[in-house]
Amino acid sequence: MKITVIDGQGGNVGRELAKRIAEEFSAHDLTVIGTNSRATETMLKSGVKRGATGENAVIVAARRSDVIVGPLGIVIADSLLGEVSPAMATAIGSSGAAKILLPLNRCDTLIAGVKEPSAAALIDDAMEKLHRIEKETVC
Repeated sequence: MKITVIDGQGGNVGRELAKRIAEEFSAHDLTVIGTNSRATETMLKSGVKRGATGENAVIVAARRSDVIVGPLGIVIADSLLGEVSPAMATAIGSSGAAKILLPLNRCDTLIAGVKEPSAAALIDDAMEKLHRIEKETVC
């Protein structure tokens, strides 16, 4: 299974996701993609060996991934303070990959009905969903 973590800004959520995924899904192909170089650099500190930066990297990863994990903003054009281009949002949104999106209420994207869970709680839930996807693909 090809798993891609996409994050922007400082890349801290992506780093934690990548770290957990690398630990729990070590047999799978994991790549991190940052919307900016700082996010990519931060995510690579998780120990993941493969990463890339920018719009084209996101577009290519969306085409090749089985699962994409990241904050909800990666599917909203101009989100993350403008770091997500319309082409990025379209590529991710229209990708055939399963998407696990963390509903972070940040950067002018507020999700009604979603309380303010901690990033750690959201990452735990994302990991549960990824395990569920893994089981469904194996069966």
